[in-house]
Parts: sequence; structure tokens; C-alpha cells
Amino acid sequence: MYQALYRKWRPLRFADVVGQNHITDTLRAQLESGRLSHAYLFTGTRGTGKTTCAKILARAVNCQHPNNGDPCNECPACRGILDGSILDVVEIDAASNNGVDNIRDIRDETRYTPTAVKKRVYIIDEVHMLSQGAFNALLKTLEEPPEHVLFILATTEIHKVPATILSRCQRFDFRRIAPSDIAHRIREVAESEHIALTDGGADMIARLADGALRDALSILDRTAAGADGPIDEDTVARNVGILAGDSAVDLMRSISAGDLADAVGQLASFYAAGRDLAAVLDQLLSLIRDMLLVQTSRSDVSALISPAYPVQTVQRLCENMPASRLIAYSGILQETIARMSRAGNKRIEAELCVVRLCRLTAEDHDTLSGRLDALEEKLSSGAFTVAAPQKAARPKKQTAAEAEDDTPPWEEPSKPKAESKPFEAKSAPEWEKIYMAVHKSVPRSVFPHLMTSKGMFHDNNLIVLCQSPLARDAISKDSVKQALAAAAQQITGQEYRIKVVEEEQVSKLSTKANPLDEIVKRTTSLNIPTQVID
Repeated sequence: MYQALYRKWRPLRFADVVGQNHITDTLRAQLESGRLSHAYLFTGTRGTGKTTCAKILARAVNCQHPNNGDPCNECPACRGILDGSILDVVEIDAASNNGVDNIRDIRDETRYTPTAVKKRVYIIDEVHMLSQGAFNALLKTLEEPPEHVLFILATTEIHKVPATILSRCQRFDFRRIAPSDIAHRIREVAESEHIALTDGGADMIARLADGALRDALSILDRTAAGADGPIDEDTVARNVGILAGDSAVDLMRSISAGDLADAVGQLASFYAAGRDLAAVLDQLLSLIRDMLLVQTSRSDVSALISPAYPVQTVQRLCENMPASRLIAYSGILQETIARMSRAGNKRIEAELCVVRLCRLTAEDHDTLSGRLDALEEKLSSGAFTVAAPQKAARPKKQTAAEAEDDTPPWEEPSKPKAESKPFEAKSAPEWEKIYMAVHKSVPRSVFPHLMTSKGMFHDNNLIVLCQSPLARDAISKDSVKQALAAAAQQITGQEYRIKVVEEEQVSKLSTKANPLDEIVKRTTSLNIPTQVID
């Protein structure tokens, strides 16, 4: 009878466990020295070896001929535990045996000495599923069990286990297995099973397993069953229902170029081929994550990016693409992936997501710098349409004090000049020193607003960009502005007028009349074609 690969290739010794040397070495040392605990708690994500190590430990403590802490798997005790004929080693699924009565039965059984082996071992899997009453019934027995009893608890959700249980156990945290270790292991399994597996296919399976070796063996088992030839990236992608590496790169190229027709066409072909569109977008998000690492890191990150994409390919995708744009892409993709689980038509959701990615606007950016990058990119490419400036409504008359305190620099009353000067502000690197210098002279309620605001220099103005109307009102007080002006003069050696505005006003800069006039003038000097709407 055929046996699944993850069951057939379950490790029988600590030496065979992959990627958990920090745990297996400690357990073997305890077995050799005889310093075993009475209760162990194994925690970690699925498929990392918790139950496997628990079973190996149960055989090792009862083995008649142990070898450097590993069970021999040949003596009557090891063979009886392996085939389940020895009833002194009990494995319990807490998901289906989580009541008080189940734990009371275990507590009553611990009174009796084992009949066939040295220690009675209880392996309680998914222990976090026990009820509160069951945990309470287990406490006393777990704290002071008889000498012939060993408890091994395993869980994937350690935060649900009460602290009273945690304090009575030796805790071992199982790590996610590295993709390189998973790829090496499944190559060994494929060779032993006479499965033709390419290096690219092994790397892709290791990436999809997300640190779980059991998942990797399950993917290999499923792919090998339907493969006609060698198992490569395309075979794995076809069987799992995701994109091959080249397909994801092609889709990213179309999106970055703004080719909506080609991007939606690729999405339609993926849908027709039976791909899970949520998985497609998730894979695209992983590619953007790799692009961000390559774009923003100053060191070599080839070991951190996905093995499905060569570093050179990711670097070519990142050319002339600011990091703010990639961050905006990732935000749109995460919103769509979260909605797709409850969407009535997942294809439409995915297509709308691609439309937003191809037609990225300044409003899709979360930060002011991202919006400015988007405007600069449109300016350099000429991909915009300028409307004729309309006559603005006559503003109401303001006092000199109001104009001094509340008018942003780009909306100051116009004066007869030969040529209007566009609003250009630069970031103030001394802003942190300025607001730290006034932290003792301003109210405590104002200082957090200063920390979350941004400072920019424009001519002889120090512009304080606030994130909310509440922050604007707090910083606009005369005492706060005077303190900021004094600190700015002391630090920079120059006098500045303090302007306090909301960041939202600056983000809407592209809709103001005067800055658009300046954009038209700049495009004329750059010979960029523009279209004026009457």
C-alpha cells in the first residue's frame, strides 16, 4: 500500500531532523547525561518537526541500546513503540480529547508503572486546544509526576497555553526551516524515490513550503503524481496553481510600464489556466518585496530574496523605479488580497487591482515624498493633461496678523512681479534639533505633535507640516511659534517666520492654479508636448 512521502520519510533519529540542531543537540546531551526533565513543551509553526522529535524522544528514553542519545530503532522497545504495540507510550490529539474527563483519565493512569518499557510517555499534540478545566486538571500532575512518567506537549499557538503550564515545562522553540535545507532534503528524497527533480523545481518547492518540510514533501508528492517528465518550475507552478517565475516578472514589467491591456490579458490567461488569482497577487507582492530589498539596501541581499528570481532580473525591474512607488504597489495588493476572501467575483477584484497598479496616482501614495515623486515622474514623462487656469474667487480680506500666521507660502497674496516663482520647499534636516530644543518651553501636550510633524524650509519661512487639524491648532499658538523661531535662529543662525499648515494641503498642491502654470512653463522649456483643455 502506498504511503505518503512525509510519513515514509519521517526521521527516526535526531540526526535526521532537518534545521533544528539547536534542539536536537540539547536533547541528545540530556539523554546521554541522564538529566531529563519530566515535561517538555515543543512550539513552532506547522511541519517543523515537533511531533517527530517527540516520538524520537519517547523511543530514546526507553531504548535498550541508545547510540549517542539516538534510539537504535532495533530493540524490542523501539520496535514496539514504532508499530504501536506498546501501550505505555500514548499520543493524544488535544483537538478531539480536550475535556476534563480525558485529562482525569491520564492522571489516573500515571499511578501505574509501565509494563513493557522504562517510562510511560504521554505526547499531547495541539495542547492549546485543551479547555480551561482540562488545563487545571493537568497542573498538579504536570508539576510533580511520578518518576516513571514523561509528558511531551506540542503546540503551534504558544500564546494560548496558560502561564502556569509554561512554567512547569522545558520549552523548545522550533524555527522555520531554511529554504536551502528544505531543497537539499527533498533532492535526497527525490533521488531515493527515483523522481526526476531539477534544481529549479526543488528551489521553488522550498520557497512555497514557507519553512515547513512536511509541506514541501506533500508538494513533491502531488507534483510527482501528475508529472510526465522532469519536475521543473513550470511543472510545480502548474500543479500548485501559481505563476512560474518568468510569468510573475512579465506581469510586473507590464504593470510598471503602465500597459493595462497586456497586464489584464495576462491575468485572463492565468484565470483560464486555473490559477488562483489571490495566489497570483500574493506572488506579485513577494516579487515587489524582493524589489524593495534590492532597491533600498546598500549591501548584498541576494541571500534574502526569493530563489525563484535571479538577482540580475530583480535589479533590472528596479531600474528607474522609486521605492515610494513599490510601497504604493504593495499597499494596493495587500488591500485587494484581504478583500478577495469575501469577494463575490475574485476575477473582477484582481482586474481592478491591476487597473489601479497600472494607473497609479499621487493619491495612492501614503507619504508626501511619494506623492511628490509621482508628480515629478509625470512631469518628466509628459504623461499629464493640463486644464486652463480658471479665475479664482476673490479671497476675503485678512488682517496682517492672519496673513502672517495662517497663509501657506504657496497661497500668499499675489504681488505684481515680472514672473511668478513656483513653490519649492526643501526638507529641514535641523528640524529634529529644533523641536528637541523647545521640549522644555512648550506644553507637554504640544511636544508629541511636534515629533510627528515635518519641517521644511522655503525662503525665510520654516514650514511645519502637521498630520491633523488638532496638531495644527496646537502648534499655531503664538508661544509655541515664538519658541520654534528662537530655536531655529539659534541652531541655523538665520531668522525664520513660522508657518503651520496641514500636510493634506501640500498633498493637494497639484490642484492649485499657480503651480500648474509653472509646470506648463517647465514642460515648454523641456520640449514636452502638453494638451490644454478649454
